[in-house]
Amino acid sequence: MTTNAMIAQVESLPELIQTEFEGLDERARTILSHEEWLSVKRIVTTGCGDSHMAAVATQWAFERLGGVPTDAATAMRAARYALPEATDRVWRNPLTIGISVSGAVSRTREAVAAGKERGFLTIAVTGNPEAPLGQTAERILNCRIPDFVHAPGVRSYRISLLALWLMAIRLGEVGGRLTGKEAQQHRDDLRATADRIAETIELNTGPARELAEQMAERKHFTFVGDGPGYATALFSAAKILEAVGRDAWGQDTEEWAHLQYFSRVEPDAPTFVIADGGRGATRTAEILPPMQRIGREMVLIAPDANGLASPASPAGRCRGIAIVLPHGECRAWRTVRGSVGRCCGGTLFRWVHRCLRPRNDRRQQYRHQQRGGGCRYGPVATAPQLKSTQPAWS
Repeated sequence: MTTNAMIAQVESLPELIQTEFEGLDERARTILSHEEWLSVKRIVTTGCGDSHMAAVATQWAFERLGGVPTDAATAMRAARYALPEATDRVWRNPLTIGISVSGAVSRTREAVAAGKERGFLTIAVTGNPEAPLGQTAERILNCRIPDFVHAPGVRSYRISLLALWLMAIRLGEVGGRLTGKEAQQHRDDLRATADRIAETIELNTGPARELAEQMAERKHFTFVGDGPGYATALFSAAKILEAVGRDAWGQDTEEWAHLQYFSRVEPDAPTFVIADGGRGATRTAEILPPMQRIGREMVLIAPDANGLASPASPAGRCRGIAIVLPHGECRAWRTVRGSVGRCCGGTLFRWVHRCLRPRNDRRQQYRHQQRGGGCRYGPVATAPQLKSTQPAWS
Protein backbone atom coordinates (compact mmCIF):
# COMPACT_ATOMS: atom_id res chain seq x y z
CA MET A 1 0.00 0.00 0.00
CA THR A 2 1.39 3.40 -0.96
CA THR A 3 2.24 6.00 1.66
CA ASN A 4 1.16 8.80 -0.70
CA ALA A 5 -2.31 9.89 0.44
CA MET A 6 -3.51 11.01 -2.98
CA ILE A 7 -2.38 7.82 -4.69
CA ALA A 8 -4.04 5.85 -1.90
CA GLN A 9 -7.30 7.59 -2.72
CA VAL A 10 -6.85 6.76 -6.39
CA GLU A 11 -6.17 3.10 -5.65
CA SER A 12 -9.27 2.89 -3.45
CA LEU A 13 -11.70 3.99 -6.18
CA PRO A 14 -12.67 0.55 -7.54
CA GLU A 15 -13.68 -0.71 -4.12
CA LEU A 16 -15.41 2.58 -3.33
CA ILE A 17 -17.57 2.37 -6.45
CA GLN A 18 -18.52 -1.25 -5.79
CA THR A 19 -19.41 -0.75 -2.12
CA GLU A 20 -21.28 2.54 -2.49
CA PHE A 21 -23.04 2.08 -5.83
CA GLU A 22 -26.15 0.19 -4.79
CA GLY A 23 -27.09 2.48 -1.92
CA LEU A 24 -26.32 5.61 -3.93
CA ASP A 25 -28.46 4.34 -6.80
CA GLU A 26 -31.40 3.71 -4.50
CA ARG A 27 -31.14 7.19 -3.00
CA ALA A 28 -30.87 8.77 -6.46
CA ARG A 29 -33.98 6.94 -7.70
CA THR A 30 -36.10 8.08 -4.75
CA ILE A 31 -34.83 11.63 -4.25
CA LEU A 32 -37.92 12.84 -6.15
CA SER A 33 -41.35 11.36 -6.56
CA HIS A 34 -42.55 10.09 -9.93
CA GLU A 35 -44.59 13.24 -10.45
CA GLU A 36 -41.69 15.48 -9.47
CA TRP A 37 -39.35 13.79 -11.93
CA LEU A 38 -41.94 14.33 -14.67
CA SER A 39 -42.24 18.01 -13.74
CA VAL A 40 -38.55 18.75 -14.39
CA LYS A 41 -38.21 20.81 -17.58
CA ARG A 42 -34.91 22.58 -16.90
CA ILE A 43 -32.02 22.02 -14.48
CA VAL A 44 -29.32 24.20 -12.93
CA THR A 45 -26.44 22.27 -11.36
CA THR A 46 -24.01 24.32 -9.35
CA GLY A 47 -21.03 24.14 -7.03
CA CYS A 48 -17.49 25.41 -6.44
CA GLY A 49 -14.17 23.79 -7.34
CA ASP A 50 -14.44 20.03 -7.82
CA SER A 51 -18.20 20.21 -7.34
CA HIS A 52 -18.57 22.62 -10.24
CA MET A 53 -16.40 20.30 -12.34
CA ALA A 54 -18.75 17.44 -11.48
CA ALA A 55 -21.61 19.58 -12.75
CA VAL A 56 -19.74 20.28 -15.99
CA ALA A 57 -18.90 16.58 -16.44
CA THR A 58 -22.53 15.49 -16.11
CA GLN A 59 -24.32 18.32 -17.92
CA TRP A 60 -24.44 16.28 -21.12
CA ALA A 61 -25.81 13.27 -19.19
CA PHE A 62 -28.83 15.26 -18.01
CA GLU A 63 -29.40 16.57 -21.51
CA ARG A 64 -28.71 13.39 -23.47
CA LEU A 65 -30.19 10.79 -21.13
CA GLY A 66 -32.72 12.94 -19.32
CA GLY A 67 -33.71 15.09 -22.28
CA VAL A 68 -33.73 18.23 -20.13
CA PRO A 69 -31.74 21.45 -20.84
CA THR A 70 -29.13 21.83 -18.10
CA ASP A 71 -26.92 24.72 -17.03
CA ALA A 72 -23.73 23.74 -15.17
CA ALA A 73 -23.15 27.07 -13.45
CA THR A 74 -20.50 28.22 -11.02
CA ALA A 75 -22.01 28.91 -7.63
CA MET A 76 -21.37 32.65 -7.99
CA ARG A 77 -23.15 32.85 -11.34
CA ALA A 78 -26.01 30.69 -10.13
CA ALA A 79 -26.49 32.62 -6.88
CA ARG A 80 -26.16 36.18 -8.16
CA TYR A 81 -27.25 35.97 -11.80
CA ALA A 82 -28.77 32.77 -13.23
CA LEU A 83 -31.30 31.88 -10.54
CA PRO A 84 -32.45 35.39 -9.50
CA GLU A 85 -33.07 36.19 -13.18
CA ALA A 86 -34.66 32.87 -14.14
CA THR A 87 -37.88 33.42 -16.10
CA ASP A 88 -39.16 29.86 -16.39
CA ARG A 89 -42.92 29.71 -16.47
CA VAL A 90 -43.11 26.06 -15.49
CA TRP A 91 -43.97 25.44 -11.86
CA ARG A 92 -40.94 24.70 -9.63
CA ASN A 93 -38.47 25.00 -12.49
CA PRO A 94 -35.55 25.01 -12.93
CA LEU A 95 -34.68 22.14 -10.64
CA THR A 96 -31.70 23.49 -8.69
CA ILE A 97 -29.03 20.99 -7.65
CA GLY A 98 -26.36 22.29 -5.28
CA ILE A 99 -23.23 20.14 -5.01
CA SER A 100 -20.84 20.36 -2.05
CA VAL A 101 -18.98 17.53 -0.36
CA SER A 102 -18.64 19.45 2.90
CA GLY A 103 -22.06 21.09 2.63
CA ALA A 104 -20.52 24.26 4.05
CA VAL A 105 -19.61 26.22 0.90
CA SER A 106 -21.25 29.62 1.32
CA ARG A 107 -21.86 30.46 -2.31
CA THR A 108 -23.38 27.07 -3.14
CA ARG A 109 -25.71 27.45 -0.20
CA GLU A 110 -26.60 30.94 -1.41
CA ALA A 111 -27.42 29.57 -4.87
CA VAL A 112 -29.72 26.90 -3.46
CA ALA A 113 -31.36 29.48 -1.20
CA ALA A 114 -31.93 31.75 -4.20
CA GLY A 115 -33.64 28.93 -6.05
CA LYS A 116 -35.72 27.97 -3.07
CA GLU A 117 -36.80 31.58 -2.55
CA ARG A 118 -38.09 31.66 -6.12
CA GLY A 119 -40.09 28.50 -5.54
CA PHE A 120 -37.79 26.15 -7.46
CA LEU A 121 -37.37 22.54 -6.41
CA THR A 122 -33.95 22.23 -4.70
CA ILE A 123 -31.65 19.28 -4.01
CA ALA A 124 -28.39 19.18 -2.05
CA VAL A 125 -25.85 16.60 -3.23
CA THR A 126 -23.52 16.43 -0.25
CA GLY A 127 -21.42 14.21 1.94
CA ASN A 128 -22.53 16.11 5.05
CA PRO A 129 -26.34 16.26 5.27
CA GLU A 130 -26.23 18.08 8.62
CA ALA A 131 -24.28 21.02 7.17
CA PRO A 132 -25.89 24.32 6.06
CA LEU A 133 -26.43 23.26 2.43
CA GLY A 134 -28.48 20.25 3.46
CA GLN A 135 -30.50 22.39 5.86
CA THR A 136 -31.23 24.88 3.07
CA ALA A 137 -32.35 22.52 0.30
CA GLU A 138 -35.69 20.72 0.27
CA ARG A 139 -34.14 17.35 -0.51
CA ILE A 140 -30.77 15.80 0.31
CA LEU A 141 -28.95 13.19 -1.73
CA ASN A 142 -26.60 11.77 0.87
CA CYS A 143 -23.15 11.11 -0.64
CA ARG A 144 -21.33 10.44 2.59
CA ILE A 145 -18.51 7.94 2.17
CA PRO A 146 -16.26 6.14 4.68
CA ASP A 147 -13.45 8.20 6.18
CA PHE A 148 -10.14 7.91 4.40
CA VAL A 149 -6.70 9.44 4.51
CA HIS A 150 -6.95 13.12 3.65
CA ALA A 151 -5.79 14.36 0.24
CA PRO A 152 -7.07 16.66 -2.52
CA GLY A 153 -10.47 15.17 -3.28
CA VAL A 154 -10.42 12.13 -5.56
CA ARG A 155 -12.91 9.83 -3.82
CA SER A 156 -15.42 12.59 -3.15
CA TYR A 157 -15.32 13.77 -6.78
CA ARG A 158 -16.00 10.26 -8.03
CA ILE A 159 -19.01 9.88 -5.76
CA SER A 160 -20.42 13.26 -6.82
CA LEU A 161 -20.12 12.17 -10.45
CA LEU A 162 -21.85 8.87 -9.78
CA ALA A 163 -24.68 10.57 -7.92
CA LEU A 164 -25.35 13.04 -10.72
CA TRP A 165 -25.12 10.38 -13.42
CA LEU A 166 -27.58 8.16 -11.55
CA MET A 167 -30.00 11.07 -11.23
CA ALA A 168 -29.73 11.71 -14.98
CA ILE A 169 -30.48 8.05 -15.72
CA ARG A 170 -33.51 8.10 -13.43
CA LEU A 171 -34.78 11.29 -15.05
CA GLY A 172 -34.58 9.68 -18.48
CA GLU A 173 -36.22 6.50 -17.24
CA VAL A 174 -39.20 8.20 -15.62
CA GLY A 175 -39.62 10.60 -18.54
CA GLY A 176 -39.75 7.76 -21.07
CA ARG A 177 -36.57 8.74 -22.86
CA LEU A 178 -35.01 5.46 -21.66
CA THR A 179 -36.71 2.10 -21.34
CA GLY A 180 -36.26 0.25 -18.08
CA LYS A 181 -33.82 -2.10 -19.81
CA GLU A 182 -31.80 0.77 -21.27
CA ALA A 183 -31.67 2.57 -17.93
CA GLN A 184 -30.41 -0.57 -16.20
CA GLN A 185 -27.76 -1.04 -18.88
CA HIS A 186 -26.49 2.47 -18.21
CA ARG A 187 -26.34 1.69 -14.50
CA ASP A 188 -24.48 -1.56 -15.14
CA ASP A 189 -21.99 0.25 -17.38
CA LEU A 190 -21.47 2.88 -14.71
CA ARG A 191 -20.81 0.28 -12.06
CA ALA A 192 -18.46 -1.62 -14.37
CA THR A 193 -16.12 1.37 -14.45
CA ALA A 194 -14.78 0.06 -11.13
CA ASP A 195 -13.18 -2.87 -12.95
CA ARG A 196 -11.87 -0.69 -15.76
CA ILE A 197 -10.28 1.72 -13.31
CA ALA A 198 -8.69 -1.18 -11.42
CA GLU A 199 -7.17 -2.47 -14.64
CA THR A 200 -5.88 0.98 -15.52
CA ILE A 201 -4.18 1.32 -12.14
CA GLU A 202 -2.54 -2.09 -12.40
CA LEU A 203 -1.19 -1.48 -15.88
CA ASN A 204 -0.05 2.11 -15.55
CA THR A 205 1.14 2.82 -12.02
CA GLY A 206 4.81 2.43 -13.00
CA PRO A 207 4.66 4.52 -16.18
CA ALA A 208 2.69 7.25 -14.39
CA ARG A 209 5.30 7.41 -11.64
CA GLU A 210 8.06 7.63 -14.25
CA LEU A 211 6.39 10.54 -16.00
CA ALA A 212 5.75 12.33 -12.69
CA GLU A 213 9.43 12.02 -11.82
CA GLN A 214 10.44 13.40 -15.22
CA MET A 215 8.13 16.38 -14.76
CA ALA A 216 8.88 16.99 -11.10
CA GLU A 217 10.58 20.32 -11.74
CA ARG A 218 8.16 21.65 -14.34
CA LYS A 219 6.26 24.80 -13.37
CA HIS A 220 3.44 25.03 -15.90
CA PHE A 221 0.92 22.40 -17.05
CA THR A 222 -2.03 22.52 -19.44
CA PHE A 223 -4.84 19.98 -19.75
CA VAL A 224 -7.05 20.20 -22.83
CA GLY A 225 -10.43 18.57 -23.44
CA ASP A 226 -13.92 19.23 -24.78
CA GLY A 227 -17.44 18.16 -23.93
CA PRO A 228 -17.36 16.02 -20.78
CA GLY A 229 -13.59 15.78 -21.26
CA TYR A 230 -13.35 19.48 -20.49
CA ALA A 231 -14.34 18.66 -16.91
CA THR A 232 -11.51 16.13 -16.81
CA ALA A 233 -9.11 18.83 -17.96
CA LEU A 234 -10.35 21.18 -15.24
CA PHE A 235 -10.15 18.49 -12.57
CA SER A 236 -6.65 17.41 -13.62
CA ALA A 237 -5.38 20.98 -13.44
CA ALA A 238 -7.05 21.44 -10.07
CA LYS A 239 -5.20 18.45 -8.61
CA ILE A 240 -1.85 19.86 -9.78
CA LEU A 241 -2.68 23.18 -8.13
CA GLU A 242 -3.90 21.60 -4.90
CA ALA A 243 -1.26 18.91 -4.56
CA VAL A 244 1.92 20.80 -5.46
CA GLY A 245 0.92 24.43 -5.97
CA ARG A 246 2.17 24.58 -9.57
CA ASP A 247 0.55 26.65 -12.30
CA ALA A 248 -1.97 24.50 -14.16
CA TRP A 249 -4.70 25.28 -16.69
CA GLY A 250 -7.74 23.28 -17.67
CA GLN A 251 -8.84 24.47 -21.09
CA ASP A 252 -11.43 23.73 -23.75
CA THR A 253 -9.94 22.22 -26.93
CA GLU A 254 -11.02 25.10 -29.14
CA GLU A 255 -10.08 27.79 -26.65
CA TRP A 256 -6.54 26.42 -26.40
CA ALA A 257 -6.00 27.49 -30.03
CA HIS A 258 -7.18 31.01 -29.18
CA LEU A 259 -5.32 31.46 -25.88
CA GLN A 260 -2.67 29.01 -24.62
CA TYR A 261 -1.27 28.70 -28.14
CA PHE A 262 0.29 32.15 -27.65
CA SER A 263 1.95 31.41 -24.29
CA ARG A 264 5.73 31.88 -24.34
CA VAL A 265 6.48 31.57 -20.62
CA GLU A 266 7.47 27.94 -21.05
CA PRO A 267 7.31 27.00 -24.75
CA ASP A 268 7.71 23.28 -24.07
CA ALA A 269 5.17 23.23 -21.23
CA PRO A 270 3.61 19.78 -20.72
CA THR A 271 0.24 19.70 -22.48
CA PHE A 272 -2.13 16.80 -21.86
CA VAL A 273 -4.72 16.33 -24.61
CA ILE A 274 -7.77 14.39 -23.42
CA ALA A 275 -9.57 13.05 -26.51
CA ASP A 276 -12.36 10.64 -25.60
CA GLY A 277 -13.26 9.91 -29.22
CA GLY A 278 -16.48 11.91 -29.09
CA ARG A 279 -17.77 14.80 -31.12
CA GLY A 280 -14.63 16.86 -30.64
CA ALA A 281 -12.28 14.26 -32.15
CA THR A 282 -11.83 16.03 -35.49
CA ARG A 283 -11.01 19.34 -33.82
CA THR A 284 -8.55 17.63 -31.51
CA ALA A 285 -6.85 16.14 -34.56
CA GLU A 286 -6.52 19.63 -36.03
CA ILE A 287 -4.72 21.19 -33.09
CA LEU A 288 -2.14 18.45 -32.53
CA PRO A 289 0.27 19.42 -35.38
CA PRO A 290 0.45 23.12 -34.42
CA MET A 291 0.78 22.12 -30.78
CA GLN A 292 3.79 20.03 -31.71
CA ARG A 293 5.09 22.67 -34.10
CA ILE A 294 5.36 25.34 -31.40
CA GLY A 295 7.27 22.97 -29.13
CA ARG A 296 4.78 21.76 -26.55
CA GLU A 297 5.64 18.55 -24.68
CA MET A 298 2.57 16.56 -25.60
CA VAL A 299 0.69 13.75 -23.89
CA LEU A 300 -2.30 12.38 -25.83
CA ILE A 301 -4.90 10.33 -23.98
CA ALA A 302 -7.32 8.72 -26.44
CA PRO A 303 -9.24 5.51 -27.10
CA ASP A 304 -7.86 3.43 -29.95
CA ALA A 305 -11.21 3.69 -31.73
CA ASN A 306 -10.66 7.40 -31.96
CA GLY A 307 -8.14 7.16 -34.80
CA LEU A 308 -6.17 10.15 -33.52
CA ALA A 309 -3.14 8.02 -32.78
CA SER A 310 -3.12 6.12 -36.08
CA PRO A 311 -0.22 6.63 -38.49
CA ALA A 312 -2.55 8.32 -40.99
CA SER A 313 -3.73 10.95 -38.52
CA PRO A 314 -2.11 14.26 -37.57
CA ALA A 315 -1.10 12.70 -34.26
CA GLY A 316 0.70 10.00 -36.14
CA ARG A 317 2.99 12.62 -37.66
CA CYS A 318 3.82 14.25 -34.31
CA ARG A 319 6.29 13.15 -31.71
CA GLY A 320 5.04 12.74 -28.19
CA ILE A 321 3.27 10.12 -26.16
CA ALA A 322 -0.15 8.60 -26.71
CA ILE A 323 -2.04 6.51 -24.22
CA VAL A 324 -4.40 4.38 -26.28
CA LEU A 325 -7.60 3.41 -24.49
CA PRO A 326 -9.00 1.01 -23.53
CA HIS A 327 -6.78 -1.54 -25.33
CA GLY A 328 -4.55 -1.16 -28.29
CA GLU A 329 -1.25 0.03 -29.57
CA CYS A 330 -0.31 2.83 -31.92
CA ARG A 331 2.68 2.51 -34.16
CA ALA A 332 3.32 6.18 -34.76
CA TRP A 333 3.43 7.06 -31.06
CA ARG A 334 5.00 5.39 -28.10
CA THR A 335 2.07 3.90 -26.27
CA VAL A 336 1.14 2.04 -23.18
CA ARG A 337 -1.47 -0.67 -23.19
CA GLY A 338 -4.14 0.19 -20.71
CA SER A 339 -7.74 0.55 -19.78
CA VAL A 340 -9.31 3.75 -18.62
CA GLY A 341 -12.78 3.94 -17.10
CA ARG A 342 -14.68 6.55 -19.08
CA CYS A 343 -16.68 7.00 -15.94
CA CYS A 344 -19.22 9.70 -15.37
CA GLY A 345 -19.78 12.06 -18.24
CA GLY A 346 -16.83 10.99 -20.29
CA THR A 347 -14.25 11.83 -17.65
CA LEU A 348 -11.12 9.74 -18.02
CA PHE A 349 -9.17 8.27 -15.18
CA ARG A 350 -5.74 9.36 -16.22
CA TRP A 351 -2.51 7.42 -15.98
CA VAL A 352 0.34 8.39 -18.28
CA HIS A 353 3.45 6.81 -19.77
CA ARG A 354 6.73 8.56 -20.47
CA CYS A 355 6.63 11.76 -22.47
CA LEU A 356 9.09 12.60 -25.26
CA ARG A 357 10.33 16.07 -26.06
CA PRO A 358 9.12 17.37 -29.43
CA ARG A 359 11.76 17.47 -32.14
CA ASN A 360 11.68 21.29 -32.33
CA ASP A 361 14.40 23.32 -30.66
CA ARG A 362 13.62 26.71 -29.15
CA ARG A 363 14.62 28.66 -32.25
CA GLN A 364 12.23 26.59 -34.34
CA GLN A 365 9.36 27.09 -31.92
CA TYR A 366 8.67 30.64 -33.07
CA ARG A 367 9.71 30.28 -36.70
CA HIS A 368 6.06 30.41 -37.76
CA GLN A 369 5.68 33.75 -35.97
CA GLN A 370 8.82 35.19 -37.56
CA ARG A 371 7.38 34.31 -40.96
CA GLY A 372 4.40 36.55 -40.58
CA GLY A 373 3.49 36.84 -36.94
CA GLY A 374 0.56 35.49 -35.01
CA CYS A 375 -0.22 31.84 -35.52
CA ARG A 376 -0.11 31.59 -39.29
CA TYR A 377 0.94 28.04 -39.62
CA GLY A 378 -1.53 27.23 -42.36
CA PRO A 379 -4.14 24.51 -42.82
CA VAL A 380 -3.96 21.13 -41.18
CA ALA A 381 -5.89 17.91 -41.66
CA THR A 382 -8.72 16.90 -39.39
CA ALA A 383 -9.49 13.22 -38.89
CA PRO A 384 -8.04 10.72 -41.36
CA GLN A 385 -11.26 10.58 -43.36
CA LEU A 386 -11.70 14.36 -43.48
CA LYS A 387 -9.75 17.25 -44.91
CA SER A 388 -9.81 20.86 -43.80
CA THR A 389 -8.50 24.14 -45.11
CA GLN A 390 -9.16 25.91 -41.84
CA PRO A 391 -6.26 27.04 -39.63
CA ALA A 392 -6.39 25.85 -36.03
CA TRP A 393 -7.60 29.18 -34.65
CA SER A 394 -10.57 29.51 -37.02
